[in-house]
Amino acid sequence: MTETRQRTVTTHTVGEGDDTIHFDVHGDLSAATPERPALLAFANPMAAAAFAALAAEIRDRPVVTIDPRGAGRNPTGTGPMTPELHAADLHRVVEALGVGAVDAFGSSGGAICLLALLEAHPGDVRRAVVHEPPFVDVLADGDVVLAACTDIRDTYERAGHGPAMAKFIALVMQPEPLPADYLDRPAPDPAAFGMSADDDGDRTNPLMRNMPACNAYVPDYAALAALGERVHVAVGADSGHEVAARGGHGLAERLGRAVDVFPSHHAGFTSAEGGFPGRPEAFAVKLREVLA
Repeated sequence: MTETRQRTVTTHTVGEGDDTIHFDVHGDLSAATPERPALLAFANPMAAAAFAALAAEIRDRPVVTIDPRGAGRNPTGTGPMTPELHAADLHRVVEALGVGAVDAFGSSGGAICLLALLEAHPGDVRRAVVHEPPFVDVLADGDVVLAACTDIRDTYERAGHGPAMAKFIALVMQPEPLPADYLDRPAPDPAAFGMSADDDGDRTNPLMRNMPACNAYVPDYAALAALGERVHVAVGADSGHEVAARGGHGLAERLGRAVDVFPSHHAGFTSAEGGFPGRPEAFAVKLREVLA
């Protein structure tokens, strides 16, 4: 147990062995109310620690931050993971909390997993904020993006972390839709991103284990639209036309909704200590507004 700005943070687990999921409860679960239920905040594969700054700014309700399967304090592995598998993990966390329906903020791959949770267990969530889901079904260049994601995973299996991550960084930094010949271009040099091209033999990277299944996920748009105001789609003000932001815009359009524009970028909820710092205080203000 730790104390953060006079707020108790307790760590819990659900499941056993490879199915163990760690999560942290910021505040007192008994303080949750129907109007301000517990808030789940998670990404994928980003671990719970990345949400500490955001949780510290949301003090009107308990906040639950989660290490997704294969990441953070959870057991590692080498097999593929799917949004449906992560949704089942999220459902287990909600059940373990025992406080009824929660609000949920899912970012990046976590946003896709939140869509899968809404499809499988809509009663788990009072209100959902789906932040920059990097799925391709709504993209005009979706076939090219999915092929690039598949190539990244294949590169990881063949050559390891550095070559695959260089391709991943290059992809997510693309400021515009991908041209048809994107994969015909020379592969980026891992050294340009401060990484080695040598293969260390490790194949447990959760990001790679989620690709391309998360990117290929196709939600049930009709079921999501039927949830009405319970589902909000968010994009970062500074995210431009990056793949994940375009995923958010495309999802909102399919649902007949306007996007909610959040401060900063794809990781706008992170603290200044991170490698790509956001604006967690302003981000929390917007999140509270959307959840009200």
